[in-house]
Amino acid sequence: MAKTTLNRIKGGDLELHEKVVSINRVVKTTKGGRAFSFSALVVVGNGNGIVGHGLGKAKEVQEAITKGIDDAKKNLIKVPVMHGTIPHEQLAKEGAAKVMIRPAAHGTGVIAGGSMRAVLEAAGITDVLSKSLGSANPHNVVKATFTALAMLREPIQVAKTRNISLKKVFNG
Repeated sequence: MAKTTLNRIKGGDLELHEKVVSINRVVKTTKGGRAFSFSALVVVGNGNGIVGHGLGKAKEVQEAITKGIDDAKKNLIKVPVMHGTIPHEQLAKEGAAKVMIRPAAHGTGVIAGGSMRAVLEAAGITDVLSKSLGSANPHNVVKATFTALAMLREPIQVAKTRNISLKKVFNG
């Protein structure tokens, strides 16, 4: 699979909804005892094709979530959503996590596991078939889903690149 550049956008004035994917308690044993801290994996999106993910670390859970949201707003991408689904099938890999997302007919719903579901719903995708293969680590699954969504191309973009009509893109 070819590496792709992410088409990042600014999230300054967008109405974004956040979803906490996972919270991890981290314990560091020191000479004076145990030091607890938390890391929060957060996904943000406007439900209309814009989605981002971030990781926040802090001594308090709420502070970690806030930092995660701020980080997610810095990592926003635009996802092509057509009639509530994606334009084509896509595979992506991140670490040991591998994800497959496929377009689905209207009314199917989001068929996805926890970490993937959060990203797809935040992007505003309502009908999709997906499968997480390999690792179930939420961090890598979210990153792999994010990469798969970033690699999606709109039919108009494909038609311009190949220098053919839009009708030919759909007929093969």
